[in-house]
Amino acid sequence: MENPLAIATVSLGQHASHTLPSKIVAAAHHGFSALEIVYNDLATYAASKTPKITIQAAAKDISSLCASHNISILSLNPFKNFEGHSSPLSERLDSARHWIEVASLLQAQHLQVPSQFDTENSTGDENVVISELQQLADMAAKIAPGLRIAYEAVAWGSYVDTWQDSLRIVELVNRANFGVCLDSFHVVARLWGDIMSESGKQETGQNVDDALRQSLDEFGLACPLDKIFYVQLSDGEKYSPPLSPEHRFYEASFPSALTWSRNTRPFPLETEYGGYMPVTEVAKAWLVEKGWKGYVSLEVFDWRMREEGNGPKDNARRGIESWRKLVAELNKE
Repeated sequence: MENPLAIATVSLGQHASHTLPSKIVAAAHHGFSALEIVYNDLATYAASKTPKITIQAAAKDISSLCASHNISILSLNPFKNFEGHSSPLSERLDSARHWIEVASLLQAQHLQVPSQFDTENSTGDENVVISELQQLADMAAKIAPGLRIAYEAVAWGSYVDTWQDSLRIVELVNRANFGVCLDSFHVVARLWGDIMSESGKQETGQNVDDALRQSLDEFGLACPLDKIFYVQLSDGEKYSPPLSPEHRFYEASFPSALTWSRNTRPFPLETEYGGYMPVTEVAKAWLVEKGWKGYVSLEVFDWRMREEGNGPKDNARRGIESWRKLVAELNKE
């Protein structure tokens, strides 16, 4: 595969000892081309300095450190619950300005924006949503020319939860710097997987394998390559027994897909950690059949990484081994 490979900083470790500089070094050592910088990792780095430094100073530090290791910064993320929120737009635009400025100091290529999921405090009125996202894109173009907004449909989104939804929004926003971030986990969790069923698949009465295949076929026909900004891949751990109120990860206020995403997303094809999603099928549709040659980022959220002993070196190794295994599978096709 010709795709340059990135990894999210959250996917290199989640323990306090897993510092952002150590993640950069580990990613570079294992051959990753870029990082997705999670804002909280950057804030933790700023707070760790003596004396503490501003987030802006931290962004400059990390940009320089990445450059010294030949690592690009694919994105700053996640700038969430922006569009259609009931809070004053002026406040949200102030927050957006801050994120855009930090992304610019990082020399990030993208600001990643997940679709709105604060249902109780937001509207799905597309006139409102499109206008606000246009203002976000225009602000980015003015403050940080070259920075692009990567809009991602999350599986538990209140109004935008499929790739079709995100593509429609991107086309309506109609800005050159506003495009789609495709995430295999969200596509599969929305159409195919269910951690509350014994089978691990959605029990809707329809054939979910066929539903996923149809969606991937539709994607190949409907989504222009120039609307894709980058692709994220991960697997999903099967819950056995299924998620229930007795499970350690259960949170009553969370949609099951959100619980799944935040705790049990190993690297692609890590069956040894419970991975069972049809990641190869999705990757084949996007990277081979569609011909996407741009960045692929491994974005995983694995509870094991909260342990001190499961740090950046091991996780970077896991990530690159996962990618090599996936490429080998794709080359068999």
